[in-house]
Amino acid sequence: MNHPVAEPPGRHAAAGGPGRLPLWCVAAAFTAALALCIGLGGFRPGQAPVSAEPEAPPPVSSLPAEPEPEPVVETVRFSATGDNLIHSKIYQQAAARAVGDAAYSFDYCYANLVPFYSDFDVNWINQETLCTDELAPSTYPCFSTPGDCARALYRAGFRVFSLSNNHTYDKGASGIAATLRFWASMPADVVTTGLWRGEADYGTIPLHTVNGVTIAYLSYTEHTNGIPRSSAMEANVLYTSQTDVIEQQVRQAAQLADFVVVGVHWGVEDSHTITGAQRTLAQQLADWGADVIVGTHPHVLQNAGWLTAEDGRRVFAAYSLGNFLSTQSKKDQLIGAVLTLRLQKTTSPDGTVQLEVLDPQLHPTVTHYGAGKSDVRTYLYRDYTPELAAAHGVRANYSDFSYDYIRAVAQQYIDPAFLDLS
Repeated sequence: MNHPVAEPPGRHAAAGGPGRLPLWCVAAAFTAALALCIGLGGFRPGQAPVSAEPEAPPPVSSLPAEPEPEPVVETVRFSATGDNLIHSKIYQQAAARAVGDAAYSFDYCYANLVPFYSDFDVNWINQETLCTDELAPSTYPCFSTPGDCARALYRAGFRVFSLSNNHTYDKGASGIAATLRFWASMPADVVTTGLWRGEADYGTIPLHTVNGVTIAYLSYTEHTNGIPRSSAMEANVLYTSQTDVIEQQVRQAAQLADFVVVGVHWGVEDSHTITGAQRTLAQQLADWGADVIVGTHPHVLQNAGWLTAEDGRRVFAAYSLGNFLSTQSKKDQLIGAVLTLRLQKTTSPDGTVQLEVLDPQLHPTVTHYGAGKSDVRTYLYRDYTPELAAAHGVRANYSDFSYDYIRAVAQQYIDPAFLDLS
């Protein structure tokens, strides 16, 4: 707000009064004042005179540099487990433990490993026997398993089930139809692989996306115990001899997914030796696009290791994970392993993607039962004890079965680079 300024007394005399200046003086004074105003650039009272030198611009504050974009790393913690082979002693005990509306309770068999499996994003298993809610349970040589077993596995943390093995055709067309209906009734996050509804279905690749990583699952079997596919069967397995179809599927899967996991039911039962046929097919699978190869069927442990695919990728093959749950009678049939690893996808700022299989480990397991194959359940070796081993029912036929024996078998047949006994 501007305020009027008081004039000093006697500054101006009355007009026409004594002391009036001549006209030329007034004109000269006016001209001088005008020139002064022009020279000051329009100076107004209260405004500082404009300097002849331009003022320096105020300093510009320095802004923080833009951060460099970082790669995006997405990881899946993956596990694979061997043969879930359900003999009569197991489902009879499950029936005796049943509570509520369930006809069977198999949870007890797997309870010791639930905390372990909870650490993984994906848990894969070879479901060795048909699971249905329709067929009567049966044991060796032609198996049928109550659906409550698969539901217990689901509660234990399993989501991916391989259905291709030598017992898939045990119950003929009715068994295939019943097991298809059963798996269709399971929760939507269950993935099955290994059964196809004829040739027209061979292009259907089971896919599973977890943590931004897409995984394809394929499974094949060497044989079906001499039982052929009948025309009445709604679905079929693919045999390892059908390499033209397998190659096509694996190559297609590699185009659709970040990682391809292939289960193969192969090898010689009760043999720790990897056959030439296993090694040949494993290398072919790697060359066609597999990233992880999970072997089952021998019922005992076989070694594991890296393969180099023709495109330079590192592919991990575990040739046999042995049994997970069974009441088989030989001492080394009671020792299995769980394969664990990380599937890592790294996307660089320029869009380049790097895919890696990292940190493969094999964790030994022990199927434990008491006298008469009672009280069947599975332990991780790290949770097993010498006292439990001393009480194992298998000692009735193998008195040398012990905690140290289990360790020795694992150390003999698994490369120490991958064996985790802790």
